Amino acid sequence: MDDTTTGRVAIVTGGSSGIGRAVAIGLAKEGFAVAIVGRRRQALAETAAACAPARTLVIEADIAEPRAASLVVRETLRAFGRVDLLVNNAGVAPYLPIAETSDEILDSTFQLNALAPARLIREVWPAFTAQRSGCVVNVSTLGTIDPFPNFLAYAASKSALDSMTRSVAREGRAIGVRAFAVNPGAVETPMLRGFMPVEKLPTARTLSPEAVAQVVLDLASGRRSEKTGACVPLPSP
Repeated sequence: MDDTTTGRVAIVTGGSSGIGRAVAIGLAKEGFAVAIVGRRRQALAETAAACAPARTLVIEADIAEPRAASLVVRETLRAFGRVDLLVNNAGVAPYLPIAETSDEILDSTFQLNALAPARLIREVWPAFTAQRSGCVVNVSTLGTIDPFPNFLAYAASKSALDSMTRSVAREGRAIGVRAFAVNPGAVETPMLRGFMPVEKLPTARTLSPEAVAQVVLDLASGRRSEKTGACVPLPSP
């Protein structure tokens, strides 16, 4: 590692924009080497450039694909030799009434929001076990606590992510692994604006990606007092 790193290594999914980009940049500023995962290579490269001079690894992958998790962890270990933090941020939020929520929507939402994080946790577990340390931060939603209309698949899949947080915390205690979920309200991201125009939800009523990222960083670093396994609500203004 060069002088710009602390020796700590993070994997951040959904790192091409929004919360994931803000988390990757924040981690880089704190001295992490960062594996930035997503489907859009150019956008990932832009995130990596914003992380300079920290060491970065761009991994172009669709983590909804079952084999992607092992590739992500394997490439990260090959590049950096260890993994200290997994940030499960990538997600999808179909905005549909219950009656219009098809089987395809249910399957694709759970694949990305729940099954992909579970696979990544499983794949990184041997490294955490060998190191006797590690941290998982899952980016969830306030909708698991206070469900929003038209978010049946989204809220349910993120509820599974909250449950994983508690499971990782309980099983991880024996090997020094901590886990947290961050549950924000509306965040000013391209995903939000894909279904919610500013006329219906002004920017004054949304959180910035950087505000959410700061909570992720504080939990990962131990700067917050929440106990491992906590789901941390972060209401929008």
